[in-house]
Amino acid sequence: MELQDYLNILRKRGWIIILTACITAASALGFSLVQTPKYKATAKLSVNPARADWGLANAAKTLLRNYTINMTTHKTAQKVIDRAQLDMSTDDLLSKVTVSSDESNFTLQVDVKDYDPVVAIQIAQTMAEVFIEDQTEWNQKQDKRDRIEVSLLDDVRDAPKFSPKTKINTLAGGIFGVLLGSVIVLFLEWLESDILRTPGDVERFIGLTVLGVIPVPAGSAGAPGRKRSRLRLGRLTNTLIVFAVGFLAGGVTVGLALTLLQT
Repeated sequence: MELQDYLNILRKRGWIIILTACITAASALGFSLVQTPKYKATAKLSVNPARADWGLANAAKTLLRNYTINMTTHKTAQKVIDRAQLDMSTDDLLSKVTVSSDESNFTLQVDVKDYDPVVAIQIAQTMAEVFIEDQTEWNQKQDKRDRIEVSLLDDVRDAPKFSPKTKINTLAGGIFGVLLGSVIVLFLEWLESDILRTPGDVERFIGLTVLGVIPVPAGSAGAPGRKRSRLRLGRLTNTLIVFAVGFLAGGVTVGLALTLLQT
């Protein structure tokens, strides 16, 4: 196919691509708006060896992984529930919490995701405080030169919305709609690839020059009126297909986005 052929296809069926992109973007936006927002609160803790010693620093670095495990135990979770007076089980609380460590800067990060931003802040702040108290109690049994102090870098002040990402989902739905619309157009062109519509198509197919065209008799199956009726019916069918596929594609886009965010 030549460049002109592709331009002709875009002029004839470009509306399918545009409509599919609009539908998928709108459906992605709609699915995002009906989702219950989830918020994430973050608490950062600094782990500081008592002295600038290579051996103690490496010991603290090694203990970071152990700290992440200790903070996500049912014992710690129960302390947080009792102190914050939360109405949930330890399993529920731990399912909301993710603790990670960064050996490059000796920090611990507590991420809490919840549908209530106040609860997310409360859990993150309380869990950090409980762990600091436990570490302080452990330090009391150690020599001052061997202690590893843990402190909260800053109080947990807010819990921004974590999901759904409405703008990102809408943009992703639009991009996916463009790709999906292009596939639909190519599929429709493939279905009609063996149909000769114009004298130019006949010339390209048989390699000869067309000298004349037989006119279509009035009232026949190929009359302009019936042809326009079939054309409208075909466009209506295509539009319904695009709406259905675009709506489902938008929902799939949001579902995939939410799944990826949960990991």
